[in-house]
Amino acid sequence: MGRRVLMIITDLHIHSQYSRAVSPQMEPPIMAQWAGRKGINLLGSGDFTHPLWLRGLESQLREVNEGIYQLKTVEQIAGGHFAPVNFLITGEISCIYSQGGKIRKIHLVVLIPSFKVAYKINQELEDHGFNLVSDGRPILGFSARDLVELLKGVDKRIAVIPAHIWTPWFGLYGSRSGFDSLAECFGDMGQYIHAIETGLSSDPAMNWQIRELDSRQIVSFSDAHSPQKLGREMTVLKRKDNGDKSFSFADVAEALEDKSGSQWKIAYTVEFYPQEGKYHYSGHRRCGVCQSPEETQKLGTTCPVCGKPLTLGVMHQVQLTVKSPKLKVIEEIDGDGVRWIKSSLAKNRPPYVTLVPLLEVLSESLNCGVSSQKVVNEYNNLTVNLGSELEILLRRKGKEIEKMAGWRVSEAIAKMRGGDINIEPGFDGQFGRVQIFGRQEKQERKQMGLF
Repeated sequence: MGRRVLMIITDLHIHSQYSRAVSPQMEPPIMAQWAGRKGINLLGSGDFTHPLWLRGLESQLREVNEGIYQLKTVEQIAGGHFAPVNFLITGEISCIYSQGGKIRKIHLVVLIPSFKVAYKINQELEDHGFNLVSDGRPILGFSARDLVELLKGVDKRIAVIPAHIWTPWFGLYGSRSGFDSLAECFGDMGQYIHAIETGLSSDPAMNWQIRELDSRQIVSFSDAHSPQKLGREMTVLKRKDNGDKSFSFADVAEALEDKSGSQWKIAYTVEFYPQEGKYHYSGHRRCGVCQSPEETQKLGTTCPVCGKPLTLGVMHQVQLTVKSPKLKVIEEIDGDGVRWIKSSLAKNRPPYVTLVPLLEVLSESLNCGVSSQKVVNEYNNLTVNLGSELEILLRRKGKEIEKMAGWRVSEAIAKMRGGDINIEPGFDGQFGRVQIFGRQEKQERKQMGLF
């Protein structure tokens, strides 16, 4: 028999109830319940720099392997068939500082191996005079380079990942306050940046075109501010093993570093449709102006309505930055009708799949709001009877879905799997709008309902 492959489905960039604009439901038991429904088996804790959140985490979690934690009290998940959810201690830090005559703003995701290390980091930051209580994502007057140096001085095992690297204000390559390169941002500490996060408004294919990222891993996480948003982006790790299902912080770090001969690798990522991200296109939300990169190149970067500068979108910024030959992606449809996307240039790049969250699929299929009781009931029905959300979106047969939820839901998932959908792109802080069924299709269905 062949050796089994251990898969770890991760979402390592999330926030707690102590961060601004975050649901009060973002607490460990509820997060674990939703992570189980989503199919996640390794979830970031988020916000370890906040003293109250850190103490709460320590009181509720127990270490089950080096750097890997589970709830001390197992929470009941509807249906009872989801595996226990593991936690890894994580946080996001906002650095705002001056460099090269410009104000720089960059967000960094930090993965750490233990509570002991978390307390050491927090003490170091407090000794520098930083306020860690005001927000779960603290704002530090520290350069990205100096923060990496400080973190590595506390513990060399710490992993640092630039977050949502293309967003205008807080991304590494952001149009408003970012940098032109990793070297400009991190200097000699760039050697410790082994992975970057795509963010909701970009996907791996957009990042495959950036030459300096050839030596970095590309990961995707949800940046969730509510339990329902967990897993809208995920990174799946794999290891060939002999049946041992345990894993450690070191294993996760190994997968992110992708050293030669490494036993751990990234298997694939699960992506939000980047058009749905709220900074995909350029525009000015207040004036209702939305422009593609081609339109921006032709019309300029000033709002034609009010004359103020447009918020430049991720697609525009990527096209300005691309220096390598134009990438051709390879699309492959698997036996379940799922469209997988691979790089034509770098064969070692993990593939990815782009999905619409199940709650959004159900919302359009049932013609109800995404938070309506009808949609929530159907979501619970499907995840209790057919498995996790990821299992349903990727692998469950259409007939199984149709039997449980009806033809329209089954058809919507089939269309989404194959990329047969339309999206009005997001811009200037406004999320894009997904349309699985076209207007004509919806009208025909509505008319059929009259007979």
